[in-house]
Amino acid sequence: MSGTILDLLRAGADDANALSAPGGVPPLTYRALREHVATVRQFLASQGIGPGDRVGIVLDNGPEMATAFLSIASAATAAPLNPSYRAEEFEFYLSDLGAKLLVVATGKDSASLGVAEKLGVPVARLTPQPERGAGSFSLQCEAGTPPKSVRPPSPDDIALVLHTSGTTSRPKIVPLAHKNIVASAGNIRRTLALTSKDRGLVIMPLFHIHGLIAALSAPISAGAEVCCSPGFNALKFFGWLDEVKPTFYTGVPTMHQAILLRAPGNAEVLKNHRLRFIRSSSSALPPTVIAELERVFRVPVVEAYGMTEATHQMASNPLGGPRKAGTVGPSGGPEIRVVNDKGETVPTGQTGEIVIRGPNVMTAYENNPKANADAFYGDWFRTGDQGVMDADGYVSITGRLKEIINRGGEKISPREVDEIIMEHPAVHQCVTFAMPHDMLGEDVAAAIVLRQGKAATDKELREFASARLAPYKVPRKILILTEIPVGATGKLQRIGLAQKLGLA
Repeated sequence: MSGTILDLLRAGADDANALSAPGGVPPLTYRALREHVATVRQFLASQGIGPGDRVGIVLDNGPEMATAFLSIASAATAAPLNPSYRAEEFEFYLSDLGAKLLVVATGKDSASLGVAEKLGVPVARLTPQPERGAGSFSLQCEAGTPPKSVRPPSPDDIALVLHTSGTTSRPKIVPLAHKNIVASAGNIRRTLALTSKDRGLVIMPLFHIHGLIAALSAPISAGAEVCCSPGFNALKFFGWLDEVKPTFYTGVPTMHQAILLRAPGNAEVLKNHRLRFIRSSSSALPPTVIAELERVFRVPVVEAYGMTEATHQMASNPLGGPRKAGTVGPSGGPEIRVVNDKGETVPTGQTGEIVIRGPNVMTAYENNPKANADAFYGDWFRTGDQGVMDADGYVSITGRLKEIINRGGEKISPREVDEIIMEHPAVHQCVTFAMPHDMLGEDVAAAIVLRQGKAATDKELREFASARLAPYKVPRKILILTEIPVGATGKLQRIGLAQKLGLA
């Protein structure tokens, strides 16, 4: 299916609720949402911002982040960034993207503002207007380039850019076109049988592909209502469940586990909820957690397999269909194969690398010929995940070929952490790697060799990293060694390092 984000917005009936928020804010209807998007598109054009121009969005979760994404992505190219980034990270991402504008909430003291000033990027201040409906806002910008005329986007225009981290190079830019987003939203809508009667509760961050596509775009494509929380909070979740009465939510395993810990004290809410399913994605959900969620909520849990380059969903266990424990289900949209190291399909039941192709899959990384040469077998995208497919097409992931650290769904580039810690004057060598973690699956660890005659403690190094990296990227464990173990060829090897150093 081809189309644009503007086409997705046409699914909802004029007077149906499109966006809402907990706490009594009046909802925004689909008619009002479409009018608001048109107003923002006009504003951006008046500032000289149009298709292909990158607009950095640094906003907290909530309905304004949802409408900002939908509006900006339909007029230009949206680049949502994690508000918890440090100045060094904002500088890298805004420079790498070539941002033409930065959108930040009025009164918000974000590190991105100083970076924007340093880079000469104009800033648009966003002021919420909740009285006009959840997600309504005005924008003000002091500087802009000559106005452009408003033109409708085409399916091939890039609507969204996100960075994904590689281990042997700088983070890569993933450009996602309108047609990729429309295809993926449609795939998820069909997988979950979403209709205009559904109401989703957003607890995923909306700078993350999972939140943007599964929690927001897919229900919008069905004309459903999307209720945007201010961000995941296990203490408030059951209050929202009671107030909002959603029919589904989608989250990562750590969220589901935190929710289960609070379940015993919320028996009344659990008795009266209106969920028809729970969705999980972004990292593996242990079978014991699936069983407990289904027992506690009395609804099916749908586990899906996604990644940024596929505009999120690749495979999914069917809703209401046969589910096989330990698998991520059959294709959730794209074609999926398991191949050998020559790109040839292996026999059913044999292990190999999972590859995909389809309308939801990006065409190529931006300005990165080497990454593209490595990432594709012809028109098949290599996921970097090792897996096996059974005779029914159900996929099981057996391992990871890449060294990216998957911390509860947050993907971290070890190289990025290495480079920050290496800036410390006492550090001679740093190798960041994954160590096992009971709830997150993996956490970040680093092995350090100090410069001769220099001293530093693991606490000092963590504080140094904390000032320069988002909290989830800071190593939870830093080992100071006289030397770091190397492989047979003398190369430093991240994979297996946790075991070698006694952390596994």
